[in-house]
Amino acid sequence: MKTDYIIVGQGLAGSAVALQLLKRGRSVMVFDEGHANTSSRIAAGMFNPITGKRMLRTWMAKELFPYLSEFYKEAETMTGSSFFFPKTVYRPFLNAAEHNDWMVRSADPDDGNFVESVVSAGTVPGVHDPFGGVRLKHSGYLNTSVYVEAVRNLLKQRNFMQEERLHADELVLLENSVSYRNVTAQGVIFCDGVSVLLNPHFQGLAVKPLKGETLTIKTDWREDVILNRGVYMVPGKAGNEYRVGSTYDYQDGEPATTDRARAELTERLDAIFQGGYEVTGQDYGFRPTTADRRPIVGRHPVHKTIMILNGLGTKGVSLAPYFSEVLVRYIENQSPIPGQADVTRFKLLY
Repeated sequence: MKTDYIIVGQGLAGSAVALQLLKRGRSVMVFDEGHANTSSRIAAGMFNPITGKRMLRTWMAKELFPYLSEFYKEAETMTGSSFFFPKTVYRPFLNAAEHNDWMVRSADPDDGNFVESVVSAGTVPGVHDPFGGVRLKHSGYLNTSVYVEAVRNLLKQRNFMQEERLHADELVLLENSVSYRNVTAQGVIFCDGVSVLLNPHFQGLAVKPLKGETLTIKTDWREDVILNRGVYMVPGKAGNEYRVGSTYDYQDGEPATTDRARAELTERLDAIFQGGYEVTGQDYGFRPTTADRRPIVGRHPVHKTIMILNGLGTKGVSLAPYFSEVLVRYIENQSPIPGQADVTRFKLLY
């Protein structure tokens, strides 16, 4: 059978690429086994323009956040599902200096665009915030498991889905086409996360798995914000359920949850959350990260029918929409790829 593109992997990256191509009237064939413990499926899905211990504006925030909002809203329309939830993020301050700093930053056009308000202590009940905090806008969460499953169902309806692993060493690469078993396409796009480490065509990529663990808790706390400082607390499936995360462990490669991560997360949660809760579940996943914390986008330097979108790390929800369009525009219209994201920065590929 013939299709326009083969896509390998259907996490946040592969789902976004598939939707971008479907919007352009292209046909695809997506190969994905559908493992439950992929980072895309277990992620709490928070998107937040101000991140890290130093509370800095995330890279390309002015481009990424308006784009992701429109992308996920359109994805809901395309799939007939609900999974995108804009919501205020509340970040408590650690000291009085941070409060003063954010009073100034909120008036700055760049940072201020993402600030809803700077508030005093006790404004958000149930939170330990003796120095107050900042309420952020252009933030919220994506129910990643519902999103990935909704895109999967859309692909199945159009007969664009193969629920199996694609073996990269069986690809037949020609000058202007690629074939895999009974499928022929003009190109193959790898969106396979940490599995790229087993891909013979991308052995030079410096992708490193970053294990993350999350907890599921039940609580009667009902404030309409996402709590985020050292740990996040994002609404879960049920009204009294929240996802708490996440750990960051480059050393642990075991495909299992750990008591160590559970203890770390509960300790961090107890430092900022004063409501009672019960831990009801724990999950793990491996994120594909890069040393420079930038995505990997572009075309293989030798095999022109092979493309890639990978390395989204901990910010897949915010990076996947924008850079999936960057990749598709590059493939279809020869539009440029931002240098910091271009796969050609990995010289070992050559």
